[in-house]
Amino acid sequence: MASSERIATEDIVAGIMGKWTKAFSGLDAKALASLYSKNAFFFGSKPNFYCGNDGVKAYFEGLPRWQSPSVQFTDVKTAQAAPDLINVAGTASFAIEKDAEPLVVKITWVIVREDGEWKIVSHHVSSKTPLIEP
Repeated sequence: MASSERIATEDIVAGIMGKWTKAFSGLDAKALASLYSKNAFFFGSKPNFYCGNDGVKAYFEGLPRWQSPSVQFTDVKTAQAAPDLINVAGTASFAIEKDAEPLVVKITWVIVREDGEWKIVSHHVSSKTPLIEP
């Protein structure tokens, strides 16, 4: 991949993460859902599977109304898998209550260009704690 394509991919992802972070800090379910594809698959921190914008919105509407929600993305890796498809992996640290330990998860997104806009089409989080020891 050419260097300019890499920068563009990172800029796209950073833009989405910035919007996601802002919307999450306000627990704005409508704004969060708008970042997702109409065909989105979503596995968050709850056991249920959610589909599409309405499913994503329902997930965020069902979260507790925390006092000071925030998220920080780190260790982010991106790869443009096709002209209209970006893979993203990283760590998301959620601070949900003042003075509480953050909830830290592994996160993957697949971002697709849909109707001229970049949207999250697949969202998956999983525990940072190993499920199987080596």
